[in-house]
Amino acid sequence: MPEPTLNFYPGPSKVYDQVKDYLIMAFDEGLLGIQHRSEKFVEISKNTVALLKKKLNIPQDYYVFFASSATECWEILTQSLVKRKSFHIYNGAFGQKWLDYARKIRPESSGTAFDLQAEINVADLQVASDTDLICITQNETSNGTQIKENTILNLFNRFPDPLIAVDATSSMAGINLKFIKADIWYASVQKCFGLPAGLAVMVCSPRTIYRAKQINERRYYNSLVLMYEKMLNFQTTYTPNVLNIFLLNKVLEQRPLIKQIDKDLTQRAQQLYDFFQEQVTSNLGLLVENPDVRSYTVLAVKGEPKMIEDVKKNAARQGITLGNGYGAWAKNTFRIANFPAIMDEEYGVLKDFFLKFYA
Repeated sequence: MPEPTLNFYPGPSKVYDQVKDYLIMAFDEGLLGIQHRSEKFVEISKNTVALLKKKLNIPQDYYVFFASSATECWEILTQSLVKRKSFHIYNGAFGQKWLDYARKIRPESSGTAFDLQAEINVADLQVASDTDLICITQNETSNGTQIKENTILNLFNRFPDPLIAVDATSSMAGINLKFIKADIWYASVQKCFGLPAGLAVMVCSPRTIYRAKQINERRYYNSLVLMYEKMLNFQTTYTPNVLNIFLLNKVLEQRPLIKQIDKDLTQRAQQLYDFFQEQVTSNLGLLVENPDVRSYTVLAVKGEPKMIEDVKKNAARQGITLGNGYGAWAKNTFRIANFPAIMDEEYGVLKDFFLKFYA
């Protein structure tokens, strides 16, 4: 069996081809051994933050931080911004995991699940008055759904006191997110950023930093108020992933603005959805039947477990890696990433595979 050459796994996923050259550049320039308090690192960090704001359309008065993963962001937000409880709205495995993790630190945290095929009914939500943080997953990687920006704005307007935190792990750097409509956004880089795992980007509003200062929690290496104080000088509270920050810098330099990436990805997503609806056998179908809540960056295809396993194994024999199902959909779905680093020609090969074996 040949080694898979086309990677459609929804994270970690394909990295940009140019990363190979950037890795050599980092080695040749001695960046793998620089001190994280050095002027050189500060220069890289400062420039990377500026590029993130420019290329992703992040408001200039928002703050950008580096962490190790989206999972670490769960910890940072819960320990530093939640005095009493957080409230989680979810329809999939990662939203549920965020709630489970928050409860380990703040046991009073609670949540509500909504249906896979539905939008969040903001008007009917019951959120306790002493809730510090409302948490949503903008793009649920486990099932291929997304939350629209108007829903996020409605949450912000209906619940003006709690901070609004958004897991954007499978959409940041792929979709044109309206950062001003929430307080906190975070993502790991192994998806739409097209980079190796081991780095996360967290974006915080001025209101978030004000709350962090009020609480003034300083007990941990990743306490947000400490991160804020260090990042005033574009430094971190710990020895960071210098290599990945450098790679992020170089990738951002060569990427177009997010508006163009968003346009290309949403168009390609619609083409993929149309393809699976119109040209693939009835033994396979789209997990998310409601087009209004379908993700633009992760597609979930459902079928009988035996059929799903056959498709994945057959694809692997053709040098194609499909994403396994996840959580409640582990056995009856496979997932396909629609990330910027994956080329249109590669999706052509993917379509040819399904036309040959499953049309």
